[in-house]
Amino acid sequence: MAHRIFLAGAAGAIGQRLSLLLVRAGHQVAGTTRSEAKAEQLRALRVEPALVDVFDADALSRAVAAARPDIVIHQLTDLPRGLDPSRMAEARVRNARVRDEGTRNLVSAAIAAGARRLVAQSIAWIYAPGPEPHIESDPLDVHAEGGLAVTVKGVVALEKWTLASPLAGVVLRYGRFYGPGTGVDAAPIPPALHVDAAAYAALLALDRGTTGIFNIADQNDHVATEKARKELGWRADFRLQE
Repeated sequence: MAHRIFLAGAAGAIGQRLSLLLVRAGHQVAGTTRSEAKAEQLRALRVEPALVDVFDADALSRAVAAARPDIVIHQLTDLPRGLDPSRMAEARVRNARVRDEGTRNLVSAAIAAGARRLVAQSIAWIYAPGPEPHIESDPLDVHAEGGLAVTVKGVVALEKWTLASPLAGVVLRYGRFYGPGTGVDAAPIPPALHVDAAAYAALLALDRGTTGIFNIADQNDHVATEKARKELGWRADFRLQE
């Protein structure tokens, strides 16, 4: 079934791979970027660009309304290429704001525009210490300290905004990315995830599976991915054919 989709973060590492998949599947896609240069890249992918900042709630609401989506996909992050350690402290704060305030704005805009479903990017390596592999119902590490605490707080907010809204919310807890556009060629420490497999999970979540949370990662000992494989039909070895 073809959908009208609003893809927040369309010009990012996951967003560009997902844009290719969505367009190839016959969906009509509008996608956000803050850069005119990246807007041209989106046009080349046959995605209608929306130049908007997620923190500008009014402008975001207008952009989502103009796209008239039935599904909104949230792939927004604000992290340095290759997760440059020298820039990560400030990036964690920015990224947490995207996950909290940005997600809240996106959910409000999606509801106002009449969307019915929201698929949002989360992360799979912040479970509280406990027996592994972690399943989706295991608690997150809300008692973390330091930089990790900033990340956990942002993720908790993102998942709350996504799952507590009247939209049919799907949270994809991704592993650590590698592959095209990430600045990381080989799989990092587990749980890891290739960007193409991450994009594939979002594509499947448009129509498959229940609402709720799914771990999305390469085979590993830390998080279980049986739910995604069973309910979404997802597989970690998926790669885009260029």
